[in-house]
Amino acid sequence: MQELIESITRKLQVLREARESLLEDIQANGVLGDEVEAIAKDVCKPSELDKFRMFVGDLDKVVNLLLSLSGRLARVENALNDLDENTSPGERQSLLEKQRVLIRQHEDAKELKENLDRRERVVFNILAGRLSDESLADYEHFVKMKSALIIEQRELEDKIHLGEEQLKCLLDSLQPDRGK
Repeated sequence: MQELIESITRKLQVLREARESLLEDIQANGVLGDEVEAIAKDVCKPSELDKFRMFVGDLDKVVNLLLSLSGRLARVENALNDLDENTSPGERQSLLEKQRVLIRQHEDAKELKENLDRRERVVFNILAGRLSDESLADYEHFVKMKSALIIEQRELEDKIHLGEEQLKCLLDSLQPDRGK
C-alpha cells in the first residue's frame, strides 16, 4: 500500500512540474500574441484590430466552453452507463434530461466554434494583407498554440485532480475510523 502511495505522490509531482512548464509555455505564447497584436496595431485599421482582438478573446472562451461541456457530458454518460436495476426511475430520468441538455449545449458550442473558425479565416486574410510573412507565421503559430495549450492545460489539471482524489481516498482508507 505504501508503494502505491509513493507512486501516486511521485506521479503527482511529475504532473505538477509539467504544469509549471506548461504555464511557462502559455506565458511565452501570450508574449508572442502581444507582439503580433502590437504589429497589427501599427498596420491595421481600428476595426480590423478590433476583429483580431475579439477573435483572440473568443478563442479562449469557446475552446474552454467546448472542453467543459465535453467533460460534463462524458461524466453524465458514464453515470448513465453505471446505473443498475436498483436505480430509481427518477434518477435515471434526471440523468437522461441532463444528457439531453448537455448534448444540445455541446451542439451550440460546436456551432460557436465553426463561427469562430470562419472569423479566424477573416482575421487571417486581413493580417495576410498587412503583416510580413514572418509576422503572419507568428500569428498562425500563436493561434494554433493557444488552442493546443488550453487543451493541454485542461488535461493536465484533470490528471492532477484525479491523482489528488486517488491519493486522498487511499490515505483515508488507511486511517482508523474516527469518532466511532
